[in-house]
Amino acid sequence: MPPLLKQYPFFVRITIILFGLILCSYALSNLRDILIPFSFAVFLAILLNPLVDRFIKWRFFRVPSIVLALLIAILVISGVWYFLAVQMMHFTGQLPVLEQKTADLVSRLQQQLAHKIPLDKQNQYIAEAKAGIKPLVGQLLGSFVGTLTTALLLPLYTFLLLYYKELILNFLYDIFAREQEGEVRTVLRQGRVAIQNYMYGLLIEGLIVATLNAIALICLGVPYAILMAILGAILNVLPFFGGILAALLPMVMATITKDGIHTQVGIAISYIVIQFIDNHFLIPYIVSSKVKINALISIIVVLLGGAVWGLSGMFLSIPFIGILKIIFDRIPEMKPWGRLLGSEVEPRRGRGRPIVQKLSRKRTRTVPRSSTNN
Repeated sequence: MPPLLKQYPFFVRITIILFGLILCSYALSNLRDILIPFSFAVFLAILLNPLVDRFIKWRFFRVPSIVLALLIAILVISGVWYFLAVQMMHFTGQLPVLEQKTADLVSRLQQQLAHKIPLDKQNQYIAEAKAGIKPLVGQLLGSFVGTLTTALLLPLYTFLLLYYKELILNFLYDIFAREQEGEVRTVLRQGRVAIQNYMYGLLIEGLIVATLNAIALICLGVPYAILMAILGAILNVLPFFGGILAALLPMVMATITKDGIHTQVGIAISYIVIQFIDNHFLIPYIVSSKVKINALISIIVVLLGGAVWGLSGMFLSIPFIGILKIIFDRIPEMKPWGRLLGSEVEPRRGRGRPIVQKLSRKRTRTVPRSSTNN
């Protein structure tokens, strides 16, 4: 914390911090159309920076290196989108059959619940549910339009960030004092490497989770298994809620297309096992335990991201808070905030030492003295 703020009482400092956070949230919400594609471009530039550096080492000029790296990224992203689009076209082609099966399923459920809830009440509840879904559809369409805007601005922002990388780094060096330049350079270098490893770890984790999901769903005979697996891996970025939604999608598909509950039970067991593997092996060893965010902060950040930037904010919030933790852990004044974001609970030293531990140490000191006196 700056020395100027330390001279004020705590309630004044916390008021200034909260007021700053409110202003920041207001600015982020009003500038979302500009900042959302820019945020995605920052993450993409971080991922492409090693590839650009490799091309430059191969004696390519900077601009062709950036363009070539962007073309590779566009081809990969376009291939994924094309595959998802083809899967969605096959899925929409089966919508009339799925709608008929869904109507039959709802009709059977209504008949079974008729002795508890009258049919007119059930129809009223269904109409209210449909009315509540309409705003959600509008939000999804708005997100789709925002995605098109992001797709147009993303290559431009990414190119400019990679092209002006040295300018941005020099700006960060210049805003600090001259005697701190070496420390700032070290923090930026360590932070860049850690952020790149973190982003690559997230990509590898997503590929592994999507593969495990696809294997489980194909073995269980769930229709559109690969589409459900990829959507599940994307939703897995969201903590807790994402895992539940990822399992609900194939379970609903199995309920509509299959009889009985054996497939749904198999999906639930498979996804629980996959989540166990992800939380205990993939995240600690691939994504890196140093960037693991605790559950409380994860939920709060995802909800805040959704409130400020909608669906894009929910997906950007976890990588963004992970990058903040990486930066906080490498700045001495911000290390308490980095520990607050993390999941590791360290034993307190000094003033926070437990009373029992103090008493035990006093006893070990007094016993030898009493024995010598005797």
